[in-house]
Amino acid sequence: MAKKYLCFDLNALAEPTKYMLHYAGQQFEDVQYELKKWPIQSVKDWLPYGQFPLYEEGGKTLNQSFAIARYIASQTNLLPTDAWEQAELDAVVGNLYDFWSKIPPFIREKDLAKREIIKREILESHVNFYFSRLEKELLKNGGHFAKKLSWADFVLLGLVEGVRIFIGVEIQKPYPNVNKLVDELRELPGVKEYLAKRTHLSFL
Repeated sequence: MAKKYLCFDLNALAEPTKYMLHYAGQQFEDVQYELKKWPIQSVKDWLPYGQFPLYEEGGKTLNQSFAIARYIASQTNLLPTDAWEQAELDAVVGNLYDFWSKIPPFIREKDLAKREIIKREILESHVNFYFSRLEKELLKNGGHFAKKLSWADFVLLGLVEGVRIFIGVEIQKPYPNVNKLVDELRELPGVKEYLAKRTHLSFL
């Protein structure tokens, strides 16, 4: 069944789905649009809600990065079968998305002084607030959010990579369990090869 993933040429919330697809060895067409040329009105009008990412499979489409990643997880043995465990992971991913919401203001800001203020707040406040809690969850669950590899782990990697690219800091380093998991994910078959060859767009 043909698969296609449409997104911007930007390493952000679309990346976890790509990690999972590469890890599972699934073939898909990676269609990237240049953010600097956006909006392309004909494409924007065609998209269900005028925005990326969009996943296509078997003539059907799915939008929203959370929904896409969760669906791919269900197809690649990265989603628990137990409903409560699924909900726990949904909460983890929601918390990760909450953290990521602090990053776009830094990316969009053009004033260097204001950007430095946003960066300081991210690194000195937001990172510790979220990552100290993630560290405790990983410690409690044996190094993974679901006691084994799951889609929440890949979302974590996507956000860590995004911050590394845009802000230039490996934010996971002070948190041993988070750092260990990120290192493990970066070495997974399929993921390692993808990380080595991918390109990214940086605003810095």
